[in-house]
Amino acid sequence: MSGRQNNKLPNNLPQLQNLIKRDPQSYTEEFQQQYRHYQSNVQIFKLQPDKSNRELGDLVMFLAQVGHCYLQHLSTFPQELTELLLNHHTVLDPDLRMTFCKALILLRNKNLINPTGLLELFFELLRCHDKLLRKTLYTHIVTDIKNINAKHKNNKVNTMLQNFMYTMLRDCNPLAAKISLDVMVELYTRNIWQVVNDAKTVNVITTACFSKVTKILVAGMKFFLGKDEGEKNESGSESEGEGPTARDLMVKYNTGKKSSKNKKKMEKAMKVLKTHKKKKKVEVFNFSAIHLIHDPQDFSEKLLKQLEASKERFEVKIMMMELISRLVGIHELFLFNYYPFVQRFLQPHQREVTKILLCAAQASHQLVPPEVIQPVIMTIANNFVTDRNSGEVMTVGINAIREVAARCPLCITEELLQDLSLYKTHKDKNVMMSARGLIQLFRSLNPQMLLKKDRGRPTEASAETKIQDYGELGAKDYIPGAEVLDEELNEEEDEKDDGWEVASMSEGDDDEDGEWVDVHHSSDEDTTEMAEKLKSMPVEERRAKAAVVSGSRLLTQEDFKKIRLAQMAKEVSAAPGKALKRKAVEIDEDDEGESRGEILTLRNIEKLHKKPKSDKDTRLATAKAGRTEKKDHVRKRTKLNPFASTSNRDKKKTKNFMMVRHSQNVRSKGKRSFRDKQISLRDALIKQKKMHK
Repeated sequence: MSGRQNNKLPNNLPQLQNLIKRDPQSYTEEFQQQYRHYQSNVQIFKLQPDKSNRELGDLVMFLAQVGHCYLQHLSTFPQELTELLLNHHTVLDPDLRMTFCKALILLRNKNLINPTGLLELFFELLRCHDKLLRKTLYTHIVTDIKNINAKHKNNKVNTMLQNFMYTMLRDCNPLAAKISLDVMVELYTRNIWQVVNDAKTVNVITTACFSKVTKILVAGMKFFLGKDEGEKNESGSESEGEGPTARDLMVKYNTGKKSSKNKKKMEKAMKVLKTHKKKKKVEVFNFSAIHLIHDPQDFSEKLLKQLEASKERFEVKIMMMELISRLVGIHELFLFNYYPFVQRFLQPHQREVTKILLCAAQASHQLVPPEVIQPVIMTIANNFVTDRNSGEVMTVGINAIREVAARCPLCITEELLQDLSLYKTHKDKNVMMSARGLIQLFRSLNPQMLLKKDRGRPTEASAETKIQDYGELGAKDYIPGAEVLDEELNEEEDEKDDGWEVASMSEGDDDEDGEWVDVHHSSDEDTTEMAEKLKSMPVEERRAKAAVVSGSRLLTQEDFKKIRLAQMAKEVSAAPGKALKRKAVEIDEDDEGESRGEILTLRNIEKLHKKPKSDKDTRLATAKAGRTEKKDHVRKRTKLNPFASTSNRDKKKTKNFMMVRHSQNVRSKGKRSFRDKQISLRDALIKQKKMHK
């Protein structure tokens, strides 16, 4: 009978818990007995709350497990647990405190507690110096709020929780404030609070950027500098039919006479198509939190003031500079004191100088007066782009100047641009390609600033380019390139008939020869003819025609496709009256087609076209890593006694030649006949073969 002692229900809580869940009514008396036992243990606990009480913890977990079976009896149980934690959480035993919290989480999962009161209690418990407890509470808070908003957004609960978290963010306890900030960031990044109150959440997190606690300060800045998951899943679902494809260009240039001139035109058109596809990529706003700040000007000014007086580590200062530069660049703010501050750090020997150059480029935009940014560009040119520096330093400097000039073209002078363009023939390939990238940039922005030999062959697109003055906007009341659609509306049916006739004729040829036949598209020919007619038309007449077409008809996707095709043709065809007199300088296509979004990356500054040469230590380490050990191919000779001396035969192998030159063996070697040498070589080979068997 001793084996049945475990079946006594009053002493076996797990078994009683299992039976109660199966049939609650049959075990009501046993439950009430345990509940009275719990109440007596609570009274004892209140006398000495700092002592461990394992029996009380077991009873609390038992009542939490069966709480849904006896709702009337346990109506006050959650409130009692909450009061015990609120009154004694600082002196409670860690294991007992964790047990109480797990019991409340269990009751909340069974929907027996109001979430608002429980979450407020857990935020209060974040002040405890118990890392495991804080981690458990953090996980439950995020998961519970996510489950509350799973089916539909519970705005009432969200508003109450947000207001409470905002007060916790200003709490004097840094641990509680830091975890509250982490909860808000986590809920925002999971799109739980990104519907109604997203701007409110973002603007409360901005207050964390002025905290005196470094961890909270860094967490707040990482929220604005960090990237969302959208960047990892870059949109590769770009619709193919929204513009001219490579097949359209092949049909256009391969129809008609085959010549090397048309072949070169098609190759250049393919390059332009590749460039346009890169520019046309839909920009993913991974930094939407920065766009939701209510007053970015005031926020950036306060950050700059804090940065100037900051005594934090250099890494934290770099983060502040990056955040300020992004605010200035995205919102196009006026923060003129920021540029002299950055200018002080623009030295080649400065730590993390590429990030500082990136900040200078990110903070430039078209609304900044050119005289404000010109000192920054001159500092970069004087300190980086000099022959006394290495090729990598010069490359970084030219890349930084190019990025600043791309965002604010008026900041660079014609004299400096022409000086930098002379590096296109530099012996270092990285410097050469960076200078050519700068030349290519100004070929599209303002070719007149370049030397005549660097402007390249003028095209129709470059002839129409005009650099805007400070504060000028290029607003247009028409669709550029719409003039090519003037005569196409009335000829759609004829084009369709022509296409069917050509297709039917080509079928018979395919059956006979079995070869590909060029299909002539009348729409492409008409577009080409219209483009040729427009070349001789004045610019003002073209604009008037485009305005008439834009305002008189609704354009379809096919119309926009033809417009883009005509605009791309302008970049290929030469300007009227300009012939090809000399071979143009080849420019890297990556620089030509590189799209510049709102956010710059270090790759824009540190872009090296040639891998830098490794130093001696690196090359030696690489050689040793690829070298096989000689010991693997040598027969290992082991001695029976490791402490024994070597034999005379082994000693002869290492003996100096001058000591053995007069010995009989050495002298007889030189006097041997050819036959003796053959025999000794044969014996040596046979012996060697036997040894390796």
